Amino acid sequence: MDIASVQHLVTGTEESLRKCARDFQGVMRAADDIVEWANGILEKLEDSEAEVQTSLPEKRIRKHKRQPGELAQDEPIANADTDYKINIHNVILNTVIESFHSRYAENAVLCSDVSCMDPRNFPEIREKGLPGTAMKELSKCLLQFDEHASLETLQAELISLAQHWERLKQSLMENYNIRGAASNDEAGEGSEVPNESVEFVSRSCSTCRNCPICCYLLPSQYNLLTDAYHIIGLGYKFLLTLSITQVACERTFSTLKLVKSRLRTSLSQDNLEAFLLMATEKEILMELDKDDIIDKMAESSELLRRLLVYW
Repeated sequence: MDIASVQHLVTGTEESLRKCARDFQGVMRAADDIVEWANGILEKLEDSEAEVQTSLPEKRIRKHKRQPGELAQDEPIANADTDYKINIHNVILNTVIESFHSRYAENAVLCSDVSCMDPRNFPEIREKGLPGTAMKELSKCLLQFDEHASLETLQAELISLAQHWERLKQSLMENYNIRGAASNDEAGEGSEVPNESVEFVSRSCSTCRNCPICCYLLPSQYNLLTDAYHIIGLGYKFLLTLSITQVACERTFSTLKLVKSRLRTSLSQDNLEAFLLMATEKEILMELDKDDIIDKMAESSELLRRLLVYW
């Protein structure tokens, strides 16, 4: 997915909504056209007495008696069209526009930094280089994971990766494994996998050598992520773990119902997060060495050290 293109589409949609927010007359004309079309269809039907109203119903305004010297209160709006415009049309569009801005516009700088890491933009980086402010927002996000993730280091490693990408693409890696939800065919014919018990399978995907996944896996074949491209490798890991859609979040909520059942309602927040992480990443959990887990638990206290290490 080209995140930069998605960000441009979101920005264009927000601008279109802002133009439509104050064009109530255009909305009314479109509504009148739909009503006229619907009434035309209903007239052609036999034994049909239904008819779509051409205007909003007028509401009866209740008048409140005011005592002498009492200040006037806001009078209710008598006109139905004006009342709909102020209390419904403007409220809905303002809420949608504010939601667009809070969810997407505030992360526009981070999206532009992430788009620089797309291999399709590497030719432009090789020719023109990076702007001075590029990768600045991403560097702030990576500093909490590595104190060496400065702006200069991140830019230098990305430029170096872009310059050597054509040679790295000649790697012998032809495919890689990804983990995803099982389809109906893999789960069995005629069976549907319920949300509460989603099965995960490993699939082998052919490498395209032109996506962020390949930018992370190809250098790792040559152990370049440990020294030469350590910071930019961390940036790709950050990019690949971002939740672009809400599918993973919804799947996690389905797993939460299995973890926090009526018999485990007293779980603390830390234990609940640990159990949920083990349930969602079960494959990684099964690959861990049991002796390493025992040694890690033994280091937490003297009592556990005597019970687990010394016999």
